[in-house]
Amino acid sequence: MKGILGRKVGMTQVFTQDGKLIPVTVVSVEPNTVMQIKTMETDNYNAIQLGVVDKKEKNSSRASVGHAKKANTAPKRFLKEIRDMEGSYQVGDKISADLFEVGDVVDVTGTSKGKGFAGTIKRHGQSRGPMAHGSHYHRGPGSLGTMLPKRVLKGKNLPGHMGVETVTVQNLEIVEANVAESYILVSGNIPGAKNSLVLIREAVKNSRKKNPKEVISYENETVVDEVEEVAVETPVEETVETTEE
Repeated sequence: MKGILGRKVGMTQVFTQDGKLIPVTVVSVEPNTVMQIKTMETDNYNAIQLGVVDKKEKNSSRASVGHAKKANTAPKRFLKEIRDMEGSYQVGDKISADLFEVGDVVDVTGTSKGKGFAGTIKRHGQSRGPMAHGSHYHRGPGSLGTMLPKRVLKGKNLPGHMGVETVTVQNLEIVEANVAESYILVSGNIPGAKNSLVLIREAVKNSRKKNPKEVISYENETVVDEVEEVAVETPVEETVETTEE
């Protein structure tokens, strides 16, 4: 298992060498710091704790400041544990976008957008009643249950708060991992609003073979005016010698 924390930037599209269009999500990946290492001897399980996004010490507790000093770094705003991380790491090591390769299949976890208070049609996809003038049922929740319990049964789909839930989209593909500019392109869409925190980790239900895509890269062409230096020859004045006879 391997994973990294990043921020969702937005969506765009790329083209492959064979002309296929792939919608991708851009994830900005800052270098993650290994804040803590947990082992079977001390914690009864193997995991590493990653931290990202620095936070001022004056806005941090003394416990978090002391925890960060062990890794020789600033306090972090977001911390996440990843169990059974591949490779050997030490406290204070940095993990960047080169953790994943093009063609890797990953699961992306994020917090879905908040929709506020929503009805049963928007929240649960229920169908509405007839909209004719004689109908008295349009967008209500409908029957709340049978008569005998005389109460609403648990699990009944009702209006309420929608969104702001932890959602995982599985089996997405890494299209590009750029270490120089610290971003990862993931095929398809991922949960969360723009600039929200997401976790990219190795897929747990992957049965596909690795098939990396060759993406067309565009380079910014610059027009350079070449100025040729022309050597200007200075005319030589011919001196005429006059001889006096």
